[in-house]
Formats: sequence, C-alpha cells, structure tokens
Amino acid sequence: MEYLLKILCLFYLVSSILKLFNLILKRRNQSCYILGYECFKPKEETKLNTNTCAKILFRKRSLGIEELRFLVKAMVSSGIGENTYGSKNFLEGRESCPTLKDTYEEIDEVMFDTLDNLFKKTCFSPSEIDILVVNLSLFSPIPSITSRIINRYKMREDLKVFNLSGMGCSASLIGGCAILLTNKTGLKKKAILKLKQIERTYFSTDEAYNCCIRLEDEEGFEGARLTKSLVNCAAQALTLNLKRMVPKILPLWELVWLFTVSLRNGIKKIQLKNGIEHFCVHPGGRAVIDGVGKGLMLNEYDLEPTRMALHRWGNTSSSGIWYVLGYMEAKKRLKEGDRILMISLGAGFKCNTCVWEVMRDLSDTNVWTDSIQSYPPPLLKNPFKEKFNWLNDDYLSFVSFVRLDFSTMKIDN
Repeated sequence: MEYLLKILCLFYLVSSILKLFNLILKRRNQSCYILGYECFKPKEETKLNTNTCAKILFRKRSLGIEELRFLVKAMVSSGIGENTYGSKNFLEGRESCPTLKDTYEEIDEVMFDTLDNLFKKTCFSPSEIDILVVNLSLFSPIPSITSRIINRYKMREDLKVFNLSGMGCSASLIGGCAILLTNKTGLKKKAILKLKQIERTYFSTDEAYNCCIRLEDEEGFEGARLTKSLVNCAAQALTLNLKRMVPKILPLWELVWLFTVSLRNGIKKIQLKNGIEHFCVHPGGRAVIDGVGKGLMLNEYDLEPTRMALHRWGNTSSSGIWYVLGYMEAKKRLKEGDRILMISLGAGFKCNTCVWEVMRDLSDTNVWTDSIQSYPPPLLKNPFKEKFNWLNDDYLSFVSFVRLDFSTMKIDN
C-alpha cells in the first residue's frame, strides 16, 4: 500500500511538472493578434463640402471678420478635402444646443455599425468575446457605454470590461474603431496582424499639458484649445518614445553601426526604414504630418496614406490611424512579413507607438471601397481659398469693428 501511494505521488508530481511546463511554453509563445478591424463610414447626407462649411460659418452672428478670416485660413491649410462629414446637429443648425439624444444617436450609429460589420466580417459571435475595451474621451454616461454594448449584443455575464476616457487622439492603439484582438494561438491562422512591440510615453511639462486642453472661454463657451506649442510638444513626446522603441525594432547590425558612427561623428539621424516598411502616422493635421515626416526622414510615398486619410475623412481623432491602415490595405501595399509602425499623439501630452507584423497579403478595400480609385488626387488644393478669398479684401478691414451679418448671405452651390 505504501509503495502504491509513492507511485501515485510520483505520478501526480510528474503530471504537475508537465502541466507547468506546457503552461510556460504556451505563455512563451503567446502573442497578440488582430483578427479584423472596421472603420466607420457615415451617411452620404452628412458630408461637409466647401459650401456647407461656409453656411455653418456665416450663420454665426457672433463671428467678426477677423474670426472668419482665421477660420478660413485654418481650413485652407488643414489638408482636409470636400468629402469629410459632420454631426447631424451641426447640419441642422442646432450646434449651439445639442441634446443628450443627439449624443446617444451619434454614438450608437458609430459603435453598432462598426461592431455589426466586424462580427459579420470575422464570423465571430458577440457571445465569444472575453474582454471588452471601450475608449470614449468626451462622454461618460450612466449606464456606461460598455453596458450599452453588452445590452445590445446580450454578451456573456462573465465578460471582463474596461471603460477608458480622456485619452484623446493617443488612444488609437487600443481602438477608436471596432477591432477584434486575440491572444489565442489557435486563432493565429485567422489573424491579419501580429503585435511585435508597443511603447507608451508621457511628456509631462506644463506647456505640454496645456497645449491641447478642453475648457471654457471667457464667455462660457466650452471647446478645445490648441496652442502654438502643440507641434513642438508632439515632436518632443515622439522623440522620447522612439528612444525606447528604436532599439527594439532596428536590426542588430544597424544598431552596431549607429553606435560606431556616433562615437566618431556624434549622433546621426536614424533611418527607421531599415526596420520598418510602412508608417501609420496620426492624421491630426498637415503640420503634424509634415513634422513627423521630416523628423523620421520619410518620403511622400511613406506619408501618402496619412495625407489621404486626412483629406478623405478629416481628423477623426483616435480612429484616424485605422483609416490610414485601411488605405494601405486597399492599395495592396501590405505583404506578408511587412512591419508597420503606428504613431499616435494626444493630449496630456502622450505618444503611443507600436509595431505590427503582417501575417498574410492584405487587399480588403474596407471603408475605402467607393473612393480608393480616385486617390491620390492630382491636387490636394482646398477650394476655400478661391471661393472665399474676398474675406481678405482691404475694404473689410475698415469695418472690422462692426459685426457684419453674413447669416442671410446666399452661397451658390
């Protein structure tokens, strides 16, 4: 009996060691994969062309000639085209008095449209989801947005839930559109992207904190304030981030060469394209794109997806980076084994970067289906300057102290 007991104990010991060994191997080989992603495409009737934008501006009686000149100048230099979209309450002239109903309707349309399409595309059921992560910066209702999604899709009661807010544009890497991720090795063959590296950096000076902030002005109107130091703060945050990321993504021979050269000639600009094939830069504006491109020595081919995403969709905050990825996929640029560097920047000031490896050749036209053939256009010229350059006429400066009423002005289509 004692001999049998020893054999049983030995059996359980060996069994436990094998289970532990298998668990270690499983953890060691575990990675994060993207099975699919879905960007939101608004309805055609919510498009904002030049004339629609002008009507919204000119009906604002509180705006004087100098404010209008500033806004037109900002539009002309923004890099945004005539096929972006606006909220329904703006188009209906109710931007000064939005309702809670407006907010819920807009959020529901974005969330449920992208999630419905994502589940359909990937052939996964909502009941198969184990973890739900939702990011929404400027709206925090009761019940929460995660509860709204769980209720809509009748998801499992043991679902793990994370509700994030206040991250702004930097939340791109965790999903501003609908993204289905997994760490299950059994689903590796269905994956389109594999996470290789990720880095998150805060640049915490007072100037950086205040360069992009939501607050009220002297008259009590709430909005976002962007200062002239924003581009500089973004550059410094990105520099700090890349100091940690670069050693993880460049090949060893490149790192050795850089170290050798720096000893003789000082620090040399790093050529990231020795370790990265594609660059997804946050399409937050032309100045940001130009600055990142110059700093990383990227050419126009590298920056084309970001510029086109900004031109077609505008600055969509945290989801913008996925429209950039969608452009690359629709143009059939992404081949098996390619590496993609995603760069997102946001209030705080925060910089997030990550590297994805393409698991197979990708060619889904996704949200770009009806427009990819017309991109890139011959010119990215904004028609605002031609149509409304009369705002810069000298004679208007003589009456700048008068509040001119443009609200009844007729704008030709």
